[in-house]
Amino acid sequence: MRGCGTVYPPSRGGIVRRTRATRTPLLAGSGPLAKVPAGLVFLLVIALFTTGVLVGGPLGALLLGVLAAGVAVLLAATWRVLAPVQRVGRVVILVLLVAIALKVL
Repeated sequence: MRGCGTVYPPSRGGIVRRTRATRTPLLAGSGPLAKVPAGLVFLLVIALFTTGVLVGGPLGALLLGVLAAGVAVLLAATWRVLAPVQRVGRVVILVLLVAIALKVL
């Protein structure tokens, strides 16, 4: 079975590991972003970040701020399903993005 993980019997001192299939959505639903291809989102994020850094000034900071706002909204929407380590990682990325936006300004 794909994505079910590996189970080792406790009698052998084993543990249960669970893995997520790579195509499994993080949040089930039929919201407005459910059908947006991940590759397109990745390219949009790279384009916004690169343009914001290269343009600089107030316009660049605004673009990076829009990106940071999007990250914050997604973080808030997925907070309850994220593991603590994932939460920390995403908060660090958000803080770095805001710091870069302030530096560009």
